Amino acid sequence: MTPAVVARTRRLLEVERHYPWFLFTTLLPILVLPGVNYSEGFVQRSLLPIVVDLVIVQALRCLPYWERQGRPLRMDSSYRLFGLVSAIAIWVPTLMNGYFDNRPLRLIVLVILSGFNLFTAVRIIHVLSNSRQVNARTLSLAAAGYAHLGVTGGWLATTLQLLDPGSFRMGAIHQGEQLLERLTYYSFITIGTLGYGDVLPGNARGERFAVLLSLSGTLYLTLLMGLLLSRFIHSEGGKLLEAKQDVEAEQERDGQRGIAGSESFDER
Repeated sequence: MTPAVVARTRRLLEVERHYPWFLFTTLLPILVLPGVNYSEGFVQRSLLPIVVDLVIVQALRCLPYWERQGRPLRMDSSYRLFGLVSAIAIWVPTLMNGYFDNRPLRLIVLVILSGFNLFTAVRIIHVLSNSRQVNARTLSLAAAGYAHLGVTGGWLATTLQLLDPGSFRMGAIHQGEQLLERLTYYSFITIGTLGYGDVLPGNARGERFAVLLSLSGTLYLTLLMGLLLSRFIHSEGGKLLEAKQDVEAEQERDGQRGIAGSESFDER
């Protein structure tokens, strides 16, 4: 292999080590959102910003560059800048002690975070679709991509609800439940095609959003995950075939040594 290929392989292996951690951090917002309460103390208000910042850090470590035709297509600077702005923006509600009544400022924060999540989702799909070797780490990134799709849908739905109140009918909202938490739940039951009926689209925009979100989840599972699983099965089958050929070759060498030994014994 050429030095460039060796360097690229080492870089990919280094990046792949972070895939399981990215899956872990992507699941954290789902677990933490029920405990977020901006009307309580600083600890409850800080849970979501801390977790989102962890996700941003892991995204920057797992998705460092794009590639096209084997050549790196550098977008590090813009993506890192977007991540830095998002990591700062998520702290705005906490630093304002939860009193986030400035609607334009809320929209700016939501648009920044929704944009970064969309950018990350596209990068995940790009990395997975160009993966030449599929292993357990790559599959963990694929699982993280599905979870990230649900979280991204929650951010986008919250932005849409703030832009156009009435896009979704919330149903019964529990005391202390945040709009983001409610619509993240709606996002996951939509991409999972569960549709419990407690949160529903309230107008045409909400209906179009539900259609696009459901379509995104279906395409992700059927196309991308199917592609990765087929590559994984093919690679594992190739390894088994190579192992079988090695065993047969070893048996053939043993048989040849046995024949040679018997001929030598006959000559004596």
